[in-house]
Amino acid sequence: QVQLVESGGGLVQAGGSLRLSCAASGSFFGINAMGWYRQAPGKQRELVATITSRGSTNYVDSVKGRFTVSRDNAKNTVYLQMNSLKPEDTAVYYCNADISNGIRFREYWGQGTQVTVSS
Repeated sequence: QVQLVESGGGLVQAGGSLRLSCAASGSFFGINAMGWYRQAPGKQRELVATITSRGSTNYVDSVKGRFTVSRDNAKNTVYLQMNSLKPEDTAVYYCNADISNGIRFREYWGQGTQVTVSS
C-alpha cells in the first residue's frame, strides 16, 4: 500500500522558516510529479509548488522567492523550504504525488501537516 507521510509542520513567528518533508513508502514502480498544496480555514485547497521527476518547478505567485520545492528521487521524498513566512501562509499543507504501479499513474495525498504563522 502506497503512503505519503509528511513531517515538519508547526508554529513559527512571522519572518521565520520551516521545512516540510514528504516521503513515499510502499510498493510502486516510479514517481512522476510531486508537490505541495495548502488549505486555510474557509478556503479552497490551492497549489503551492510542484516539481517534476526531472526537477522542473512551479510556484503559486504568493510564495515565489520565499518557498523552494526540491526532491530526492533516491529517497522518494519531496521537500518544501519555507522562508520569510507570513500569517497568511497559515494552513494545512498536503503533499501530493503521481505514483505508478507499473501500469498506470495514480494521484496520492498525504495526511496533511499544520503550519501556523503568528504575527
